[in-house]
Amino acid sequence: MSRVLVVDDEPQILRALSINLRARGYEVIATADGRQALAAAATSPPDLVILDLGLPDLDGVEVIGGLRGWTTVPILVLSGRSDSTDKVEALDAGADDYVTKPFGMDELLARLRAMARRGSPVGDEPVVQVGEVSVDLAARRARKTLDGQQCDVRLTPTEWHLLEVLVRHPGKLLTQRVLLAEVWGPGYETAQGNLRLYMAQLRRKLEPDPARPRYLVNEPGMGYRFQP
Repeated sequence: MSRVLVVDDEPQILRALSINLRARGYEVIATADGRQALAAAATSPPDLVILDLGLPDLDGVEVIGGLRGWTTVPILVLSGRSDSTDKVEALDAGADDYVTKPFGMDELLARLRAMARRGSPVGDEPVVQVGEVSVDLAARRARKTLDGQQCDVRLTPTEWHLLEVLVRHPGKLLTQRVLLAEVWGPGYETAQGNLRLYMAQLRRKLEPDPARPRYLVNEPGMGYRFQP
């Protein structure tokens, strides 16, 4: 049984989430503000967190920061804000995914299941499939079968680094700022042109149909995710 910490100051949403999660076998800890949430997480560490950004005492981003100080627990953000800036800030702070209010319960539960499946790091499974391409993280190479023969997919060091960051976080939405800082380093956080160029190159080499990417997916204005 997975323990889920649900944090939302709207009683109807808190009750609906608690009922639906318990009906599906989750253990639920429900809290209505950020300080209660941090205390509850410290007392009974959760396996998953559902967190509203608009809390009465602490901003949701502050709660993410408090959790990320000691745990890598998957965090699903609930946002009633239409501005994507708040969602990007939450993702940059360490959230794993987000759902916009009002949301469908089926979508939220599906995202929660996906986060639970990502509980074990990809580093324990060094070969990752990106469609027909095998990405060997230990050997640092990508290979695919052509005419019955295994052949290497030639990647530049930057292409490899970008691919490695994505496949090590399967299903997780990584913001443009996070990817740029991780791959290019400090000072490149606003160099979105670099990111678009290298993502296009990766798609041409890895995707069956680069114009309709299936595995290296973009969420406009937000970032990219590797979708296994």
